Amino acid sequence: MPPSLLKTRLSAMMFLQYAAWGAWLPFLWSFLSGHREMEPGQIGDMFAAGAVGAIIGPFVAGQVADRYFSTERFLAFSHLIGAGLIWQLASIDSYNGFLIFSLLYGMVYAPTLSLTNSLAFHHLEDKDRDFGKVRLWGTFGWIAVGLAMGQWLATLPADQVIAGKADAFRLSAIISAVMGVFCFTLPHTPPSDSSESNAALDACGEAARQPLLSLFLLAIPVSCIHQFYFVHTESFLGSLQVAAPEWSKTIFGVGGGGLMTVGQMSEVLVLAAIPFLAKSYSRKTFLAVGLLAYGLRMALFAYVDVLPMPVMATLLTGIALHGLCFGCFIFVAFMIVDENTSDSVRASAQNLFNLVIVGIGVIVGSKIAGSVAEWATSDAGVLDYTRLFSVPMWASVAVFILLLLIYPSSRREVA
Repeated sequence: MPPSLLKTRLSAMMFLQYAAWGAWLPFLWSFLSGHREMEPGQIGDMFAAGAVGAIIGPFVAGQVADRYFSTERFLAFSHLIGAGLIWQLASIDSYNGFLIFSLLYGMVYAPTLSLTNSLAFHHLEDKDRDFGKVRLWGTFGWIAVGLAMGQWLATLPADQVIAGKADAFRLSAIISAVMGVFCFTLPHTPPSDSSESNAALDACGEAARQPLLSLFLLAIPVSCIHQFYFVHTESFLGSLQVAAPEWSKTIFGVGGGGLMTVGQMSEVLVLAAIPFLAKSYSRKTFLAVGLLAYGLRMALFAYVDVLPMPVMATLLTGIALHGLCFGCFIFVAFMIVDENTSDSVRASAQNLFNLVIVGIGVIVGSKIAGSVAEWATSDAGVLDYTRLFSVPMWASVAVFILLLLIYPSSRREVA
C-alpha cells in the first residue's frame, strides 16, 4: 500500500475513533445533573463505569489482539456493538439503567483507544515523524463534533438545551457505526506468532522496568487531574458563557462543549510540533511541560474572577492549555510505552497504559471530582469553582515535583 494512502486511512480511523467519544463526553455532567437530575456522586459513578473497560482491556482486548484475533476486526466488532449501546443512553432515565449501559459501553469502547494506537504504530515506518500527523486527525474529529453539537444546541430554545444534549449520544452512535464498517477496510494487523505465553502478563513484566515503572506511577494522579477537566469544564464554561461576548456563541454555539474545542485546536498545533521537537528534547522534558500546563490551566479556572485578564481571555487561555496537557504528557507517554516494549506485547502494553489513563485514573478521578464538587458546593446549592479547581491545581504541582524526583533523566528512552 502506498504510504500516502496508508496514512490517509489511519487518519480517518483516528478521526472517527475520537469523534465518537468527543460527541458526548463533554456534555455528560451537565446532561445528567440538569436533565436527569442526578447527584454529583451518582454522576461520578457514570464516569467511573465507563472506565471499567480500560481495566479489562489489557487482559482481554490486548490478549486477543496480540495473540488470537486481528486488530482491525476486533476494532470493527467493538464499534458496531458500541453503536447500539450508546444509542440507548439518549433515552434511559433511570440511575441503574444508565449505569449498566455506561458500564457495557465502556467495556466495549475503552480498549479500542489503545488498539488504534498500536495498529498505527504497527504500520508506520517512522513513528516520530508520522504518528503525530495521523493522531491529530483524532483531534480534528473531536473538534468537529464539539462544534457541531454547540451549533445544534444553539438552534434550540433555551429551556430545551439541556434535554437536547441527549442528541450527543445519538451522534456518537452514528459515528461508531460508520467506524465499525470502516475498520474492516483497515490494513491487516495479525496477532503475534508468539502464542505460548500470556501477552498481558508479559506486558506487566516489561512495565516493571524503567522508565515505564515511573511513568505508570505518575500517570495515575495525572489521569485523575485530567478527568477533573472533562467532568466539570463544560458546566463551568456554560455558566460563564451567559455573559460572554456574542461572537463566542456565534462561533462555538452554546453549552460549553463548543468552547472546549479550543483545547483540541491547540492540541492540533502541539501534536504537529512534537515530531519536530521529539529528537531535540528528552521525554522527561515533555512530561514536565505537560504537568506545568495542567497546573496553570486549573489556576486560571480557579481564579478567573480575580485575575487582571478579561474573563473570556482567561478562559480561552486555560482551555488552550489543554493542547500542552494532552500532547506533552499523555500523547508522549504512549510514545514512551511503544518505545520501551517488545513487538510481541505492544498492543497489550498500550492497553495496560490505557488501564491507567482511561481506567484507574478515570474511575478514581471521577469519584474524587464528584466528592470535591459536593465539598465545594454551598448549603444554598452554589458550586464554588475556586475551591473546586484549586484541588487539581495543587495536585499538578505535587506530581510535577514527583516527576523531577523519580523519572529517569536520560535524553531519550529507546528500548
